[in-house]
Amino acid sequence: MSTALVVVDLQNDFCVGDVATARFPGEPALLALAAANCARAVESARASGVEVLFVRFLGDPAHQGPAWRWRDAALGKRPKCLEGSWGAEFHAALPRPDEAVFTKRACFDAFQDPDFEPHLRRRGIDHLVLAGLFTDVCVDSTARTAFQRGLHLTVLRDCTTALHLADADILRFMARLYGARITDLTDRPFAPPLLSPAGLR
Repeated sequence: MSTALVVVDLQNDFCVGDVATARFPGEPALLALAAANCARAVESARASGVEVLFVRFLGDPAHQGPAWRWRDAALGKRPKCLEGSWGAEFHAALPRPDEAVFTKRACFDAFQDPDFEPHLRRRGIDHLVLAGLFTDVCVDSTARTAFQRGLHLTVLRDCTTALHLADADILRFMARLYGARITDLTDRPFAPPLLSPAGLR
């Protein structure tokens, strides 16, 4: 089984600054901890020879579909991670020149970048280790498609946090619905998941 670490939306507008703190309902320290642990996960993956894939979000109105624009207008939401802005830049962990970066344009799911799945298939990657933000939005959206594409999943509990739901609830949901292994950085995060019936959740 070939593994890749997928770092989802570790960008300034989600992690630090006025935009991030204004929309995050929990303690800002949780965002800081998730970002710091993501950086540790990236270094650990590199040291272990595990490929690191970075996924970023761009929320420019030009990328938004009608339903997205309607929702933002109805809820008074302002666009985030505008292309070329500080808010769209990566935070805490930066991709190296040899590491792939995939872009989601006003959507949640990394598979919406048409190059994402072909890259996984070319590299023979069949196990994704997910980190980044937010567990119940873009991490879950990516996990759902990955599962439906036949990929095995691990979610790093200490490298993410949720925006709308309780962390424990969304992690339990992902374990039950996608068979995701939920683990921490300290517990062999890049090892392939158990595939025997006893290892299924």
